[in-house]
Amino acid sequence: RTLRVWLKRDTGQYWPSICHTLPSQAASLAYNEETRRTFIGLDNGTISEFNLAEDFNRMSQTRDYLAHQGRVTSLKFSLNCEWVLSCARDKYFQWHCSETGRRLGGYQASAWCLCLEFDEQSKYVFVGDYSGQISVLRISNTEFSLITTLKGHSGSVRSLSWDAERSLLFSGSYDESVIVWDIGSKKGTAFELQGHHDKVQALAYASGSKQLLSGSDEAILGIWNMDVKRIETPNWEESDLCQKCSSPFFWNFRRMWEEKTLGIRQHHCRKCGKAVCNKCSAKKSTIPPLGYEYEVRVCDDCFSTITDEEKAPLATFHDVKHQVIYMNLDQTRKRLLTVGRDRVVKLWDVSTVLH
Repeated sequence: RTLRVWLKRDTGQYWPSICHTLPSQAASLAYNEETRRTFIGLDNGTISEFNLAEDFNRMSQTRDYLAHQGRVTSLKFSLNCEWVLSCARDKYFQWHCSETGRRLGGYQASAWCLCLEFDEQSKYVFVGDYSGQISVLRISNTEFSLITTLKGHSGSVRSLSWDAERSLLFSGSYDESVIVWDIGSKKGTAFELQGHHDKVQALAYASGSKQLLSGSDEAILGIWNMDVKRIETPNWEESDLCQKCSSPFFWNFRRMWEEKTLGIRQHHCRKCGKAVCNKCSAKKSTIPPLGYEYEVRVCDDCFSTITDEEKAPLATFHDVKHQVIYMNLDQTRKRLLTVGRDRVVKLWDVSTVLH
């Protein structure tokens, strides 16, 4: 229940210059470096705004926004629009005028709202929720329109990041995957990134080097090269028979009776998406252009076509020693801040891993 400002001393150590007690637990934060305005989302649904002094040793509270009826899970502040955008566990996305404190509008999702991103140029808002969906909204000073709903995750969407230059949206989920949504192409193209083995909690995008950073509950930091051509994940086909050897799957009773045989389990080749049996898909391979950085099941035909060049990794993974639940990247100084479940805040020099 405290807001702290840490300053680096001459010794190289960080010590708090401000420690302000809040009326409720802090759940989210937005900070504007240019104006030093700080917005804190609280567990009770309130958003508190503070102004920091130039020397970062004093802080004054400006106002409270009575925005939500539940925990404020994500906050964004747009200085150009003078908007405070927020989403919460009350299933609402809201935006307020930061000059007057007046509520401008709101949108109710079908589940808890957990994260959001905002594009100032197009006024598009992306809201990720507990059901695994992402609502794409376009907002103005007085109204909003729901553009589409992105559906691809099988777990709750916990983090979003936005590439404004190429109009790419990145979403991290409890289903252990990251999906890249090509919003700019208007074709609904989506690329999956499979490299984590636990819940993806945090994302940060380095626009200068076109790299995506992802943090997960397995205490691993993934760094993905997004400046390469990636292939869209194929849809999984459905069939009553193996599409390679025509053996019946275990629910195909008629074919099993005709052939006097036992049915077998259905699998899918991750490269072509065909429904295959275990015998026809016994091999495994990495497929980095498809986002698979660890070995996955592929059919025998596809395995023979995968070259060594296609197996070359397009991501690196690093042990950060704690389960990452939040990240912030300072691209100018190449510093990455991570917050873990262990309540420890770590500052990393990522100049050697960012191009």
